[in-house]
Amino acid sequence: MGDGNSLINLGELSKPATVLIEKISDATGALFEPYQIKRLAKAEVEADKIRALGKIELSSLEQRAMRRLVTEETKKQENIENITAKAVKGLKEDAKPENLERDWIANFFDKCRLVSDEEMQSLWSRLLTGEANEPGTFSKRTVELVANLDKGDAHLFTKLIGFGWELDERLHPLIYDHMNGIYFQQDINFISLNHLETIGLIKFSSVKGFIKNNCKRYTKLFYFDKSVVVKFGEEDNNILNLGSAILTQAGIELAPICGASSHPENFEYVLNVWDKLDYDYSCE
Repeated sequence: MGDGNSLINLGELSKPATVLIEKISDATGALFEPYQIKRLAKAEVEADKIRALGKIELSSLEQRAMRRLVTEETKKQENIENITAKAVKGLKEDAKPENLERDWIANFFDKCRLVSDEEMQSLWSRLLTGEANEPGTFSKRTVELVANLDKGDAHLFTKLIGFGWELDERLHPLIYDHMNGIYFQQDINFISLNHLETIGLIKFSSVKGFIKNNCKRYTKLFYFDKSVVVKFGEEDNNILNLGSAILTQAGIELAPICGASSHPENFEYVLNVWDKLDYDYSCE
């Protein structure tokens, strides 16, 4: 960033990516190529002002404040461009960035411009990609929650989603016994589940647990690349035990982009639990 060069060149990007960057530039004033010339021109004007001020005797405190301001704003611009550069790589051909709300974009970058950690920038970029692909996917409330996540929180949530089974296009972390070693190995325990509830990603009930109502006679679940059909006795209005944790709305929105991977032995563990619950199932 110190040489004034943008990390993104619009001339090398697809139409959806170009539209996205134009929307970001309009909402935030964080200008990219080919607006780089305008930004450099504006920078020259500011430099002229600083040189003019240089003719006036400034205190050492004022000089340090000016240097700090330039350094801080340069870093924020670099963060914005890094996140945007990562986001455009994941855009689909049928992405709809033109439908992004200006206020959503402004709020998004207001929250992430201070994020310099590469892993957290990747999370923010996936969030931006998802919203550009399908505007309305992530609420402002979810963006606010991500802004308050630290790296450890993000890692813990990713581990939890490693226990996630998909049912009706929604992920459910099946935590049947939080004291079992299969969960402890991934740092999922009473304390961590309470913490995830406190920060707004899940609801946790160690006593009563949660259920899925109105399941069809043949209910299909997916665990990453594996699938199972649970056969109930009634045509509908059947009940599936979901364990002690369910995702909040923010958790539901973030689960698909958290980068989770399956945990060894979890598939067989869940099947063993279902055996004890007398579920009739078949693996596909």
